[in-house]
Amino acid sequence: MATSDKSEEDSSSLSSTPSSPKSIYKDPDDGRQRFLLELEFVQCLANPTYIHYLAQNRYFEDEAFIGYLKYLQYWQRPEYIKFIMYPHCLYFLELLQNANFRNAMAHPGNKELAHRQQFFFWKNYRNNRLKHILPRPLPEPVAAPPATIPPQLPAPPVPATIIPATAATGPVLSPMQYAIPPVPALAKNDMRNSSMDRRKRKKEG
Repeated sequence: MATSDKSEEDSSSLSSTPSSPKSIYKDPDDGRQRFLLELEFVQCLANPTYIHYLAQNRYFEDEAFIGYLKYLQYWQRPEYIKFIMYPHCLYFLELLQNANFRNAMAHPGNKELAHRQQFFFWKNYRNNRLKHILPRPLPEPVAAPPATIPPQLPAPPVPATIIPATAATGPVLSPMQYAIPPVPALAKNDMRNSSMDRRKRKKEG
């Protein structure tokens, strides 16, 4: 009787104790293989042709696959993003969270459009980035253009004119003579003659 009571107590104690936790799966290589596989898959998303392949084969209709795409967003963290060699994959991973984008990538035209836009980004990315990094030189002062002087035409030659020499009609008067009117020579002689006649008359008288 005592042994049966003991066995009952042991069974009741075992039933009351919580169940032991399940063993957690642990990668044998500390997750290295899983890390490499997920890194490779994420970087494949940088190719629009591969995304078109997934859409054509209806991978995006599987809820488990869509959940896997949400899980892969941890690659955007700084401690994981340093291993990404093709950063476009993170951009497409973000777009794949939208159902409209997943459905649109099943069309070949949208695949080509995404590929062209990706090519143009690669083509102009360096030049566009250098515009914001390199310092812009100060604008040089623009010198005013010199005023253009119209060419002067040579003056026409003046024909040589012969001026005939005119005979001198009289003595050239000085400026003083213009102010004082000249006394005629005959008047002077008359005054002298009259004075001489007066003297002779006095002597004779």
